[in-house]
Formats: sequence, structure tokens, C-alpha cells
Amino acid sequence: MTHTKIAVIPGDGIGKEVMEEALKVLNSLQEHDSTLQIETTIFPWSSDYYLKHGRMMPSNALDKLKEFDAILFGAIGDARVPDDVTIWELIMPIRKSFQQYVNFRPIKSLPGIASPLANGRDIDFVIFRENAEGEYSDSGGRIYHRQPQEMTIQNTIMTRIGIEKLVQAACDYAYKNGKTKITSATKSNAIIHSMKFWDEHARRIVAQSSSALELESIYIDALVAYFVERPQDFQVVVASNLFGDILSDLGSAIVGGLGLSPSANLNPEKEFPSMFEPVHGSAPDIAGKGIANPIAQVWSLALLLGHIGRPDLEMLIVSAIETVLREGAVKTVDIGGQATTAQMGDAICQEIMKMNLAARGV
Repeated sequence: MTHTKIAVIPGDGIGKEVMEEALKVLNSLQEHDSTLQIETTIFPWSSDYYLKHGRMMPSNALDKLKEFDAILFGAIGDARVPDDVTIWELIMPIRKSFQQYVNFRPIKSLPGIASPLANGRDIDFVIFRENAEGEYSDSGGRIYHRQPQEMTIQNTIMTRIGIEKLVQAACDYAYKNGKTKITSATKSNAIIHSMKFWDEHARRIVAQSSSALELESIYIDALVAYFVERPQDFQVVVASNLFGDILSDLGSAIVGGLGLSPSANLNPEKEFPSMFEPVHGSAPDIAGKGIANPIAQVWSLALLLGHIGRPDLEMLIVSAIETVLREGAVKTVDIGGQATTAQMGDAICQEIMKMNLAARGV
């Protein structure tokens, strides 16, 4: 029996509402599985915290988080605080300091959710987005403020080791899951320094990893079109930080929307805690109404459980979500229903309980 410590950061807006449902699912799992011993600690770091303290989290926050096995994150964003403050004072320090260099995003057709692009064939691939460097760098600056010659420079930072580790993680996933093709997003015909560097090392790592793996490099402008035209052709996609951010949101849209899409910010070596979060924002327009879809947050919890060594529980949660959607009696507004956030969470918990009882022959 392993005792696991999880830090919980609900954040802003609907983050608090969907997190409540994820914790409800976690409690349900623990009630029916005595081997699952998870201790959760909630941290109120959010825009409200910023408005009260002048910072998004305490100065010793990273030291506190380092003591945990994983982090379950909700959503961040509030009109009262600039977006660059909420991002660069909370999410980015966690991702970068804890070397969460893989952003893992499953793009998967779900039963009961119509996709105009499926054409009767399931969509099922994953995106490995570089998560710690690339285009999202604070290297650069602005000079000649408010003068005619005002200028700015924003640097893209790509390192050999950063590309190597990301692409190797994608190859390891492909090998483990029986995939044969890696698709690399590039733009080396126009971005001739950083993206040619990316191509060179991506090609080398895939070649070194397995002769059974095929690498295709596709220019990003063509790739977004192919996501729409033939999404079933993809298995494992690797991309830089910016390209991966855009592709993964597009991927979510083609299988039903951001309310269904989880993500994992991974430190594969487990030297530091990894962070798991839905990809939707804080949605202030619906916050407090109790209608947000909690599936992305619950699925993020599932990814967390898989990461800490319980793939059985990850599969159980995903199966429960799929069953609820397949039956169709409970759907939130974003996917064509009238159910509340809590009702969707309850339905998933009830399905988990049924599956647990069935597994025990009760």
C-alpha cells in the first residue's frame, strides 16, 4: 500500500467547481479501494490570492509543492488580473522549475459526442508538446517605450537536450503502446535556425530509438489542415511549445471541445512532481452557474493516477466517462444536455461504483 500526497490548486472561476467533482471521484475510488491511500492538500493560490497578497503564490510555494507526488490543477484567469501575471507567476514557474518538459494531450473520440470530422472512424492520437522552453520564453525585451522607434524582441529558446528529451518521451510512448509513426510539426522552410535545429535532432532521436518507428515532418500550416481533413491518420505528434499549444486545442475541438480534454505536464523522470490539468480556461462567463463540464478535470485526475502507478484506475475512470456519455442521460450544456456540473460528477461516480461491484462479482 503506497501513501501518495497530491497538491490541489483549484484556481479561478469554474476551476473550483470542476475540481470539486474530481475530488468527489477520488473519494469514491478510495471508498472502494483500500489500497489507494491518497492525501490531498488544497492551496488557495488564485487571482483572489493575488489581489490580497500582490502575488499569485507565496515565495516558498515551489518548496512546498516539491514535497508532493503530483499536482492537480484547475484553471486560472480573472479579468481583474492581467493574463500574463496569472500565467507567468503561477503556471509557468511550476512547469519550468519542476522540469515538466512534456505536455501530454490525448485526442480521442468519445461515445455520444459527435464530431463533424470523424466520418464514421474513431479519432485516437496523442500530442507531445514541448513544455519548458521554445517560444514561451521570457528572454527578450522592449526599448524606446512610446517613441516612434519603439521595438521589441521575443526570443525562442530551443536546446538540444530539450528536444531530445521530448522526442525520446514520445518514442517511448509509441513503443509501449504499439504505435509506429511519429509526426513532427515544423516550419523549417521559413524559420531557418530554430526549426531546422528541431528537425535535425527530432530525426536523429527517432532513428536511434527504433527502426520500427517512422518519422514524418510536416509544416505546421499544412498540419493544421491535415488535422481537419484526415485526423485518423495520426498516432503520436511531437511539437514545439507554441505549435503544440495550437495543435492540441485544435485536436480537442475536433473530438468535442475543451470541456472534454485533459492534459498532463510531465516530468517523466519523476524527480519533481508532475501537474495535471484540464485544458479549458476559468470561463468567467459561466463561473458560479454550476453548468461547467467536469469531464476534462476528472480525466486529468485519471492521467494523474496512471502516472503514480495506477493505470487500472486511470482505465476505470475513462471507462466510466465513456459509459456515461454513451448512455447519454447525463450531459452538460456544452455537449447538448442540461445536466449540472455536480450531476455529471455524480453520474461518473455512480458508474465507477457499478464497475467496481461488477469486478468483484457483487
